[in-house]
Parts: sequence; C-alpha cells; structure tokens
Amino acid sequence: MEVQIITDSSNLIYQQTHGLLMRWGVSEAQADLVTLFVLLGLLMVVLGIVDFVVRKVLVDLLSRAARKSPLKFDDLLVRNKALVHFARLVPLIVSIHFIPVVFSGFPEWIGPVRKFIDILLVFGWVMLFRALFRSVRDHLRTKKGFQDKPLDSYLQVINIFMFFIAGIVVFSMVTGKSPWAFLGALGAASAILMLVFKDTILGFVASIQVATNDMVRVGDWIEMPKYGADGDVIEINLNTVKVQNWDKTITTIPTYYLITDSFKNWRGMQNAGGRRIKRSINIKISSIRYLTQEEIADLRKIQILTPYIAGRQAEIDQYNAQTGADRSMPVNGRNMTNVGLFRQYINRYAQQHPLIRKDMTLLVRQLQPTAQGLPIELYMFTSDTRWAVYEDIMSDIFDHLLAAIKYFGLEVFEAPASDDVRSLRLSASAGEAVQVN
Repeated sequence: MEVQIITDSSNLIYQQTHGLLMRWGVSEAQADLVTLFVLLGLLMVVLGIVDFVVRKVLVDLLSRAARKSPLKFDDLLVRNKALVHFARLVPLIVSIHFIPVVFSGFPEWIGPVRKFIDILLVFGWVMLFRALFRSVRDHLRTKKGFQDKPLDSYLQVINIFMFFIAGIVVFSMVTGKSPWAFLGALGAASAILMLVFKDTILGFVASIQVATNDMVRVGDWIEMPKYGADGDVIEINLNTVKVQNWDKTITTIPTYYLITDSFKNWRGMQNAGGRRIKRSINIKISSIRYLTQEEIADLRKIQILTPYIAGRQAEIDQYNAQTGADRSMPVNGRNMTNVGLFRQYINRYAQQHPLIRKDMTLLVRQLQPTAQGLPIELYMFTSDTRWAVYEDIMSDIFDHLLAAIKYFGLEVFEAPASDDVRSLRLSASAGEAVQVN
C-alpha cells in the first residue's frame, strides 16, 4: 500500500512538471529529458539544504557540546570524525526516497541508480563504524591496562572484516546473487586467498601471540641487531612493528619476525630498577707482586681499606706463625698482593657508592689472564636505568679506579703506541753510540 502511494505521488510530481514544461513551449520529445534535469536540479538543491542543515546544526552543535562536556569519549568521536561520517549518510538516505520521483520518466534507470546509492550507503556505514571503533581504541589507550597493548592490530583486523563484509554485500547488490554464492566461490579460491593475504594472516597470528605472551609493548626498549633495530617501540600494527632507534631513525620490522626470530627486550631491566655494569680493567701482569710491610703501612692510609688491612694482616700473621713459615722468602706462607688489595678496594668502593644497588649482585672478580693482561671485572647494577645517567655513573667509577691504580703499584695494560716504539729505537741508538765511543 505504501509503495503504491509513493509511486502515485511520484508520477503526480513528474506529470505536473512535465505538463508545466509543455505549456512553456518545450517539445514533447524533449520534455522527458528536461523534466529529468529539472528534477535532478531540485534534488541537488534539497540535498544541499539537508547537508548544510545537518553539518551546521547537528555536527557543529554536537561538536561544541562535546568540547564542553566532561566526558572524554565524545571528544574522541569528534576527533575521529564520527559525526562527519554520520552527516554524510543523511543526504544519501534522503536521496533514496526522491529517486522514484526524479526518474519517473525513465523507470529503467531507477534500479541502477538505487543500487549505486545503496553501495555508497554501505561504504558510508563502514566509514562510520570505522570512526566509532577508532574512538573506542583511543579511549582504551587512556586506560592503564591497555596502554601497552597492540590495539592497532586488533583495529586493523576489525577494519579488514568490515570491508570484507561490505564487499560481499556490494557483490550481492551488483550481481543480484545471494552472498552465500560469493562465499562459496571464495572457498574454492581459498588457496589463492591464503597466498594473497599471507602477510596479513601471519601478522594477525603474531599480534595475538605477542599480546597473549606479553612479549613486546609500546614503549619497550628492544634490540634486534639482525634488522638494525635498537630503540623504543612506538607502534605495533597488524603487519609491522615500528622501532625508533637511538639515532632517531625508524626501523620497521614485520610483526611475525618477533615470533620467528630472537630479540632482546630491556623491559625487565627497566622494571627491576637496576642497570648492569659489566666492564673490566686489564692489569699488566708484570706489575703484580707481593706487598712489603712499608707498602702495606702506606696503604693503611686509605680509609675504606684500613679495617680490612688490619684484620687481614692479623689473620696472615697468625697463620704464618702457626705454620712456621720462613719469612725470608716471600713465597713462604701467606702474603698480601697489590692486585688482591686493589680488588678489595674496588669492592668496598662500590659498596659505599650511593648510586650502586646493594640488593642486587655486586662482585669484583678476576677473569682468565689473556695476552692483554689480567682482567679485573666489575659486575654490579646502578640504581638509575636512564642511559645518560648510567653512563655517567660508570664513567665516574672507572675514572676514579684508573687514577687510583698507581697507588697500588699496578699498571694498566695497553698496547705500545708509535711514540713508545720510537722511544725504544732512540734509546737503543743512544746505547750503541756509547758502546762505540
């Protein structure tokens, strides 16, 4: 009944316009075409008025209300243009009702034009829902539990699903066939689809595994030398992970490589609140020796070593007395060495350093001697994990130790420089000259 009323009214409007043009002198052969253009012009005017009213009244007023509202979600709707996409739907919906009126003289055009408007409506609704989901994503990012989650990956999957459904609907509209026929055809071409969407499927699976296993979060410092990545993760998408390196370059890594390849995540260090120092001082082996009583007495003046030297010397003297060691030969019995005392000094210096964590591993150890001398390794953690501060703390410690090492009669190993070689040659030449004379 409603369709009949609309059809009758459409024919009435068309006939009145057609008759008016005939009375104005338009020929009957041209009256149909002129009527079409006249009604199209009137439709454009109506749609322009509707679009203006919707944009100015609805969109602008609601946007102002959203800015004044204490709620944050409505601000996200405005920022993601959800209202704008909704406003674009209104003229399309209005135009559907005017199509039978405008094309009454050309009824064969009504179906194709209606399909075209319906297709525009489908994509308009997709864009509206896309803006809504983006607003939901931005809203979740403000929540503490979602700030480091790969929300972009999930949003991309939803977008792909929406466009896939929209494509099926459009296919059904254009061909007039059931959507199930299209899905059946896709089933037959599943191998081709798997090949085309291989990266998307791998990225989707990898994103789920990354989120489920909490392997990487936005803001994590990761290191992946194979792909030149060493910096903070700034974005996790369905297909890629973006890493801002310390030199401010951007490295893009496929998401599924985080599953198939190994990488280092420094989040544990940052959460623990301690950053490791693991560096050695190479001691020249020829400078290692026993200490004399005079040297020990001199080293007692180092305040942090005074209690240790006193206790250690008493222990050594007691042992040597009990064993009857012949002290005329230093090898007999027990003695203090300059490298052993220096190692104890490093340990006590680190123990009293205010920026070294005492509740984490702290040790000073000897490593296996090499051609570059005897390595004395410092293994400890700073209380500040910031890169610049960490480097300052480590540099200050080694500045002090390299300056203090000479007081223990030790030398740091270093390869001879060109000046050293020239000095040896000059000394040798001078010695030969003296022998000749």
